[in-house]
Formats: sequence, structure tokens, C-alpha cells
Amino acid sequence: MEDTYRTIEAPAEGLYKEKGSKFIALAYPVYSEEEVKDIIAELKKKYYDARHHCYAYILGADQARYRTNDDGEPNHSAGDPILGQIRSAGLSNVLVVVVRYFGGTKLGVSGLINAYKVSTADALEQATVIEKHETVLLQAHYAYPQMNDVMSLVKEYDLQVRDQQFELDCRLTIEVRRKLQEEITIKLEEMEGVEVSVVGE
Repeated sequence: MEDTYRTIEAPAEGLYKEKGSKFIALAYPVYSEEEVKDIIAELKKKYYDARHHCYAYILGADQARYRTNDDGEPNHSAGDPILGQIRSAGLSNVLVVVVRYFGGTKLGVSGLINAYKVSTADALEQATVIEKHETVLLQAHYAYPQMNDVMSLVKEYDLQVRDQQFELDCRLTIEVRRKLQEEITIKLEEMEGVEVSVVGE
């Protein structure tokens, strides 16, 4: 399973002006639909006086989850060109919102497509592109005597510990690359008395 993807390190901004209209493109690294909704809600408050807030996003290493929104612009004149730029940059886990201030002169569908495309490309060019791995959080539940076995596995795979509770009854939350999830789950469950669950499932 491929779990590596390219995304942006931090938010970035692009700008395009045409016949008095201003297109501000805002790119964000995102990891869930909830995060997307929160960012869009924030931007609608911040740019409350803008005519349109059009967007597109892609989620997941496999780029399987994506969505576009024209927010009142003619069909496919805004969201699709934004999505096309994210795709052609080979990025995932990215949201781009383009805020449009209308300048009084209509640009026509081809003019709009160009404006949304160019402003998005500008934002993505300003961004630092990084490579990341899709991960999953596993929680191991075990008795104290199993501690050494569990921790040596954590060390062997260089896993990130996200949360830990060491008492008679121990819990350890670790971040695991998605492609190693099955392998690590099996190794943990082979240890006597160790139970493993996926956090959030």
C-alpha cells in the first residue's frame, strides 16, 4: 500500500488581478474534512465582504477523496481549475480557497477559469512542498511485565509515542506508517496479553 504523498509545509498565498477583480488564493495543509470546514468558515468570516469563496481539496495518499465548490460562479469555472492545479502539482492533503472580490466587469467563463487557475498556481508556487507518510494511531493495552517487549518493538521500528500510561495496566499510543500497520499489529498481538486497537475506529 502506498502511504507516501507530497503536500505543503505551511499555508501560502497567491494573487491574481483582472479588470478590477481580485482573486486571493489561500493554500493550506489539511488532514480531514472537519479541518477543511473549519478553515472555510474562518475565511468566510475574515473575507465577509468578498463575492465568492471557491475551493477545492484533495485528501489521502491515494488522492481518492476530493471535492470542489464554485460558490455561485458558473459551473466548473472555479472549483475545477483550482483542483486541476493541486493535481498537476502532484499534491495531496491540500485545500485551496480562492476569495474573489468583483471589480464590476464580467470576465466570462474562460476568464474565470484562467483567474482561478493562475491564482491557485501562484499560491502553490509560494508554498514549500514536503514529502510525508500517511500514519495511523495504534493503542497497545498490556500488563506491566510486557513493557520491555513492547518498548523494544517501538525502538526497533523507531515509532513515535503519542501518549503513554504506565501503571499495573499499561496503555501506549503509537504513530505507525499505514503500510506497516498490519505488520506491527501482528507483532504486538503475538506478545502474551497485549491487545491492540486503532485509535478513532
